[in-house]
Amino acid sequence: TDRNWIRATYYSGVMEAYHATGDPEYLEQALRWGQKHQWQVGQEITGFNRLFCTMTWVELHLLDAAPEKIAPTLETLAADLPYSPGGAKVWYGHGPAPHDKPLYADSLYGAPVLAMLHKATGDQKYLDILHHAFWDVTETIFDEEEDLYYRDPSYIGKNSPNGRKILWSRGNGWVFGGLPRILKHLPKDDPNYNRYVDLYRRMAKALASHQGDDGFWRSNLVDRWHYLMPESSGTAFFTAGFAWGVREGILDQATYLPVIIRGWNALVSAVHPSGLLGWVQPVDAQPRPSHPQSTQEYAVGPLLTAGGQIYQLV
Repeated sequence: TDRNWIRATYYSGVMEAYHATGDPEYLEQALRWGQKHQWQVGQEITGFNRLFCTMTWVELHLLDAAPEKIAPTLETLAADLPYSPGGAKVWYGHGPAPHDKPLYADSLYGAPVLAMLHKATGDQKYLDILHHAFWDVTETIFDEEEDLYYRDPSYIGKNSPNGRKILWSRGNGWVFGGLPRILKHLPKDDPNYNRYVDLYRRMAKALASHQGDDGFWRSNLVDRWHYLMPESSGTAFFTAGFAWGVREGILDQATYLPVIIRGWNALVSAVHPSGLLGWVQPVDAQPRPSHPQSTQEYAVGPLLTAGGQIYQLV
């Protein structure tokens, strides 16, 4: 359980904190985690979830190249397994089986590892795998009217108790949190680069329109009355994603800086004196309640990312 998607999401934030501050303690913590696990892939049998921890391994390799950091990831991607591109054309569905169903938004947080592997190896095949998987998931569960993702196909056509669509905050957070990492590592001359930028801007515009007056997003983005309480995991992903885009000049500062400030102030208000981040919706696949004390380490990852991006923006 120490290298699953939950802990891996936390460590993606630890790495962002290192990039922002240069504090070696963050780097050493991530290195210890990788060494402890001998750089192995995750233990899930869901294609992309297995790669969440390897994002940190590849990132550490890009900082200080050592083949052993990425060797198990490369071996797994080449292996003849139903949850690997070496063994199946559609390897990125939600396991355990069949591994090609259903396609789900959360998976796309793991997609940047393929762009990072291309940077590490120079091998075009990792970009081919990335584009095929990312756009297949997107074409399956992206709502063109709302410019947001369903969590998986089972929510298409379903309505909330108020008759609105069900577009889950954290499900969209996984995508909007992952897109900056894809764009950071994807070559700008890649034929798909502008396609990712366009998607990112469309999501940004849609997400900004659903932010609450208190700076939080609700767990159903398009129906704030579905569950009325704040939700901090989606809010952290979105705030981090907006801050990166403004920093990079991809999102308009005048439009989105107020969104970032409101989102960050909301997140700060959710942190208890003990350091615990509250209002986190527990593990789920759809909108549900959160409460002031509910927390999860996967939400601390995007909180650290948001803090790092805003620190650099300021």
